[in-house]
Amino acid sequence: MQRGRLETYPTKILLAFTEAVGGNEDLFEWLLKNGYPELALLSKSIRGGEASNQILIQQNFPQFAAFDAAIHGDVNAIIWLKKHKFVFLIRLADASRGTEIALKWFAKKDLKIFIMLSKKIKSFIDSQVFDVHKKHF
Repeated sequence: MQRGRLETYPTKILLAFTEAVGGNEDLFEWLLKNGYPELALLSKSIRGGEASNQILIQQNFPQFAAFDAAIHGDVNAIIWLKKHKFVFLIRLADASRGTEIALKWFAKKDLKIFIMLSKKIKSFIDSQVFDVHKKHF
């Protein structure tokens, strides 16, 4: 596993992360206390935690902060991810916005866990009211 490359985490960990994104506090705590604090922080960041986003940057996971911004279509974040060769996170952000071509790419590669994750993120985001105060990447 290569820390900071979401596609390299074990499926079990990605399932816990997906549930934490969905608001499961027990799995958030489990990730935090069992060696995956970056995923716990990313789940909070996706759910609107600005402090979590800053901690991700401070803890050398700026790609996850950029991914969170890219989910919301932040062009600067997408450019940053591309420049730093985090193409997988760009695809996942696209899928999380419901982009059909990205979802088909994950399906073709048989990466069901990422389809599940992207749908969980989209569901959460679609249920939110836009916050003009959330900082852009």
